[in-house]
Amino acid sequence: MITASHAEHASGHYLSHDWTLRGWLLTVDHKRIAWLYAASITGFFFLGGLAALLIRLELITAPGDLLSSETYNKMFSLHGIVMVWFFLIPSIPATLGNFLMPMMVGAKDMAFPKLNLLSWYIYTVGGIFTLAAVIAGGVDTGWTFYTPFSSLFSNSAVIAAATGVFVVGFSSILTGLNFIVTTHTMRAPGLTWKRLPLFVWANYATGLIMVLATPVLTVTLLLLGLERGLGIGIFDPALGGDPLLFQHLFWFYSHPAVYIMILPAMGVVSEIIACFSRNPVFGYKGMVISIAAIALFGFVVWGHHMFVSGQSLYAGILFSFFTFLVAVPSAVKTLNWTATLFRGHIWFSAPMIYALSFLGLFTIGGLTGVFLAALALDVHLHDTYFVTAHFHYIMVGGAVTAYLGGLHFWWPKMTGRMYSELWSKVAALALFIGFNLTFYPQFLLGYSGMPRRYHDYPEAFEFLHILSSLGSGVLAIGYLLPLVYLGWSLWRGPRAPANPWDAYGLEWLADSPPIKHNFTETPKVTGGPYVYD
Repeated sequence: MITASHAEHASGHYLSHDWTLRGWLLTVDHKRIAWLYAASITGFFFLGGLAALLIRLELITAPGDLLSSETYNKMFSLHGIVMVWFFLIPSIPATLGNFLMPMMVGAKDMAFPKLNLLSWYIYTVGGIFTLAAVIAGGVDTGWTFYTPFSSLFSNSAVIAAATGVFVVGFSSILTGLNFIVTTHTMRAPGLTWKRLPLFVWANYATGLIMVLATPVLTVTLLLLGLERGLGIGIFDPALGGDPLLFQHLFWFYSHPAVYIMILPAMGVVSEIIACFSRNPVFGYKGMVISIAAIALFGFVVWGHHMFVSGQSLYAGILFSFFTFLVAVPSAVKTLNWTATLFRGHIWFSAPMIYALSFLGLFTIGGLTGVFLAALALDVHLHDTYFVTAHFHYIMVGGAVTAYLGGLHFWWPKMTGRMYSELWSKVAALALFIGFNLTFYPQFLLGYSGMPRRYHDYPEAFEFLHILSSLGSGVLAIGYLLPLVYLGWSLWRGPRAPANPWDAYGLEWLADSPPIKHNFTETPKVTGGPYVYD
């Protein structure tokens, strides 16, 4: 049970307070910083989406007749770098997490509001470096910056792009630090660890990964820059270096980064499924333990990206074993979401459709990950479209779908406005259909031997590529529609009540939109989460 007085309108809500450019750019209000991030990542999302559109147009025909090989390499590199580092990693933590974490724990703001604003400025500086790389002619190394190609042979803007990623890492660290300290020190009276919403648990675990893993990437990119710029031998065998060292360091961060992207998505889905099935989350303790287990195992499976790199066979066996173990807590969460739906009073609203889409797409992505964890099978599937499809089922089908679900779920709280229920359902269905039409054929392409990152390919693969490109068109509609009706709702949408979904949680005690410091008095918590009946 949660008690608190509702906010009073007399002081005005956070959006009406100081509506000037200075008021926005110098704000330390976590809710406004969330909007700064939302605007920034949306811009990068559509930049990355434009690169993906060109890739899919090129692949409609077997001959490489639209883009040159060099331009195609730069397009998939741009797509990967922008989508991973500037959209997916900050998407849920920096927007929904920033907006909701203090409210969900009953606090007025983050523990370090000025650091929170600084993290957005650092993100922006990193983005400027990346855009400079695009303007300077682009980068062709892929989002992984593998050496020795990136450090010795590439003639593209590697330093500018790598500097952008290097800088944006500090933004992640500050965001993670804020999540950890806020959760530890600013919880409302009565909000014990066992009463925390799963969204808070997920972002808390994500914060730990950000703080512990991101410095490794930072150092790795610094070493890459030293070798490329100063000729210091670190990864170049001719200078006494080891190219495999780069892969070890890169994946030591980049596999946990997968969980930076997917754990917050799991938190969003837990909140939505409980609310729209009117059931408490099944196995709350098991869900929390699974979050912790996924975060922990994420640090010991990086070598499964390197089964064909020449690393020790015994190391490969260990990494394969640990990768199989990750499937256990992931399966626990999937089964618990399904059990939460059992005998629930399910309301097929737009957030729920997104959440159910997540459940289906994440399950497919997870199960195909088990295939890639098997040493022998990975040799056949490595560097094929099977890996591309698996990755996108997790990152796009999982993380992006959950981000949109969360955006629809908390949109009335964030803006004080409702949106079109009809168009939101159309967009959610378009996303589900378009996504599967885009990426399911890629499983078949990969299993049949089609390597990824090739723009000129045998005609035997053309039909499946045409299906995939058609699906990407439907998927694009699913992404563009929310931009239209959510934007429309800001001015024309009906006023939202404080709790339009009759949801449970501290954030729903505040007005829609909330006042500047969220609550007029600190709420008190006397019971566990998800008291639905």
